[in-house]
Amino acid sequence: MRPEQLTEAAHRLEEAERSRVPCRQFSLDYPDMRIEDAYAIQDAWMALKIAGGRVLKGHKIGLTSKAMQRAVRIEEPDYGALLDDMFHRDGAVIPSDRFLQLRIEAELAFVLDKPLAGPDCTLFDVLDATAYVTPALEILDARIQRVDPASGRSRTVLDTISDNAANAALVLGGRPFKPASASFDMRRIGAIVSKNGEVEETGLAAGVLNHPGYGVAWLANRLHRHGVTLQAGEVVLAGSFIRPIDVAKGDTVVADYGEFGTVSCYFG
Repeated sequence: MRPEQLTEAAHRLEEAERSRVPCRQFSLDYPDMRIEDAYAIQDAWMALKIAGGRVLKGHKIGLTSKAMQRAVRIEEPDYGALLDDMFHRDGAVIPSDRFLQLRIEAELAFVLDKPLAGPDCTLFDVLDATAYVTPALEILDARIQRVDPASGRSRTVLDTISDNAANAALVLGGRPFKPASASFDMRRIGAIVSKNGEVEETGLAAGVLNHPGYGVAWLANRLHRHGVTLQAGEVVLAGSFIRPIDVAKGDTVVADYGEFGTVSCYFG
């Protein structure tokens, strides 16, 4: 894609978020676009936000299960950016009218104490560089039409990557722990996720590439291609281990991580 097309696409995403009217699928408008074009659109959109005063605070990883990768015909996870205005405290009332098509997922967030860089970042490097890990909820949105109203065609992974890998916000909570001193298997951390008092989904952290730390290592290695290093203090959402749950105004979501506490939010 040409630079002017990337800029135009970024402005379409910004307008869709502002007006809360999703824009047409980029994969329809640019049928020859590739994954790197989708990331270039994402980068252009995030640059637009940063130029407007937002601050990069971390990254998210998605599509970490083989089932999801097969469903969207991709062979690796995807990633997006976390900006300062996306963070919410545990138990927060989140204004639902800020969003277009809300969904929510449960995962673990890694808060880095040291920089992490590819091309040879390993799980052990991730554990050594992590200050602590904490339960989290990722709030997803779709600034691009999930289904094209004219053709009935579903969006592709190129659209979701362009759309900041569907990320819109996050909630950090529960009981943080230091992986370096952990005496348990992080893969076996589980979450029971309820909406309005009814269990919607359950899952184990092993669903994220067999260990959520592998997702962080993958991200460090993937970003190395673009000369990007994960920085100390950044938050990395390592990937969901439940299917996305649809939510709307008036819903309360609680994720119970057992001995690691709970994280919750209410959509007002």
